[in-house]
Amino acid sequence: MIHRDLAIDLVRFICLALVVVSHCMMVSPVLHADGTVTSENTLGNQRWFEPVIWIFMVMPLFFVTGGTTGLQSWLRLKARGGTGVEFVQARLLRLVRPAAALLAMMFVGLWAALLLGVDPQVTQLIATGAGMPLWFLAAYLAAQLNIPLLARFHARAPWLTLAALVTLVVAVDCLRGALPQLAYANLVFVWCSVQQLGFLMADGHFARLPRSWLVGLIAAANLLLGLVTGLGLYPGNMLVNLNPPNLCLFLLGVSQAAVLQLFRPGMNWISGVRWVRAVVSAAGRRAMTVYLWHLPLLAAMSGLLLLTDFPKPAAGTAAWWWARPLVLVGVIALLLPVIAVFGRLEERPTAAVHSRGRPAIAVVTAVVVVVIPVADAAFNGLTLALLGGGAACFALAVLLLGRIPERPPGQAASESGKGEGRALPAGPSSASVEP
Repeated sequence: MIHRDLAIDLVRFICLALVVVSHCMMVSPVLHADGTVTSENTLGNQRWFEPVIWIFMVMPLFFVTGGTTGLQSWLRLKARGGTGVEFVQARLLRLVRPAAALLAMMFVGLWAALLLGVDPQVTQLIATGAGMPLWFLAAYLAAQLNIPLLARFHARAPWLTLAALVTLVVAVDCLRGALPQLAYANLVFVWCSVQQLGFLMADGHFARLPRSWLVGLIAAANLLLGLVTGLGLYPGNMLVNLNPPNLCLFLLGVSQAAVLQLFRPGMNWISGVRWVRAVVSAAGRRAMTVYLWHLPLLAAMSGLLLLTDFPKPAAGTAAWWWARPLVLVGVIALLLPVIAVFGRLEERPTAAVHSRGRPAIAVVTAVVVVVIPVADAAFNGLTLALLGGGAACFALAVLLLGRIPERPPGQAASESGKGEGRALPAGPSSASVEP
């Protein structure tokens, strides 16, 4: 019996909350005297924020915890006789179903706004803001869908696999000056390497390190990060390093994985509190809906406020900062009905036990159909036309993926005690198993 790792669930909840709060302090639409509309990243433009983002850049931690839960989910599926195709099918459905609804609703809503006479600049501002989460969806898909393959390499040679991925990261960083488009290959290499840290955590490698070694690992990762940024090899602003990602994000991931392990006893205690456990559990079941919808709702709210006489303090002023809590409350208020309506799309649609799984070609086609519009939006920005095309592609992918056959717990594959079919590790490393 595999129990949820409540500490990992709590960390994921904290990361999601920090992302929502930080975005509420970043998005700042500006209506200029000539009638043009632009968007500013107010928080990201503050010089004092550069050292702060070293601490609050939680995207690596998302992928560390995603690697932990992903490996556990894959091992459990393998133990029940599941295949890599079934794993990809389940992971893709979990991400694509809520995203398809978002793209379709945005396409309809923005077209309606245009027909009602809303300035096209405002609708484009909303579309651009909504496209920002899609880079994460592209990167998360690339990492999660590779889990069965990477788990096989990890089972045979965990440290060699990690070293190979980091080598690819560095190689791409070295060539990005001559081949700028090559830098986007690190959307795969960086986040897969950070995900491997989650594999190591799931296997108990971090748990076996003494506290002094964890502290040393944190210090070494941050010192190396300071060295490469201090020498000018990489920017000191982690928001710049995020898109496209580079070695700095991996070093942050090492530090954050060690911090997570260092404070795991405290996190275990906090996550054991009944009301905390209830909040984290409720939020965890709808995490993808919150992530996908919060920024489009924020962009829509900000864009529509431009059309009213509501006071709009200049970005960065004291009045603007004091208004941030109201903005956060507004986003949460808009999220609640969205979660109620669309949150169920995160639940796994299961078929009867005796049903056959989807053909591999259908799952592979669904992956291609999803990746094309997501990559286009991540690289070139989201447009109204791409919204419609993306919604159609995602809907097609959902049809191709179908339902997931339910496997009874007793249906276990006969696996040896080694390799990727090994028994699931016991104890706190048995992280929350996602659908």
